[in-house]
Amino acid sequence: MAKALLVVDVQNDFCEGGSLAVAGGAAIASKISDYLKSSDYDLVIGSRDWHDPDNNNSGHFADSGIDPDFTNSWPRHCVAGSNGADYHPNLSSELIQTHILKGQGAHGYSAFEGVTEGSESLAEVLKAHGIEQLDVVGIATDHCVLASALDANKLGLKVRVISSLTAGVSPESTEKAIDLLVDSGVEVVAK
Repeated sequence: MAKALLVVDVQNDFCEGGSLAVAGGAAIASKISDYLKSSDYDLVIGSRDWHDPDNNNSGHFADSGIDPDFTNSWPRHCVAGSNGADYHPNLSSELIQTHILKGQGAHGYSAFEGVTEGSESLAEVLKAHGIEQLDVVGIATDHCVLASALDANKLGLKVRVISSLTAGVSPESTEKAIDLLVDSGVEVVAK
């Protein structure tokens, strides 16, 4: 069974010091790198938020003068081409074979909403490589990891979220996300 690893949004803006930092993000980047070096996947994919710099990305960025609600609107983050949108330096990004850019003018929580630089969707990439199993890791457990794993599950893939290689926004929302994943048929494993 061909299997792939999806590394979700391990970017500077989602790690300590970034505009939308998740506690433990930098450490997760290092752990994912160690895992990548010792694992054997047929394909390794990385997704990144890649938001337009000149608009609010369909309301994803809170408009000037309005506080973000941190549910549907957020502070500016991961603007295309910015340092904040780069992979975190603790992540061995040279081990990533396919790059998915998402949120270009949109919210873009799920990696399945993004495309490669050649405009291939993630679903098309997985199909072209005959991938049947997808392991999902990254940031944030309770947002983009959750959305990506649920979308992969809807496609009929065997999906696992490796919880020790994810970082969530809060313990409460992370626990709810894991419950939702399990209830939806996604396997959640520690390692």
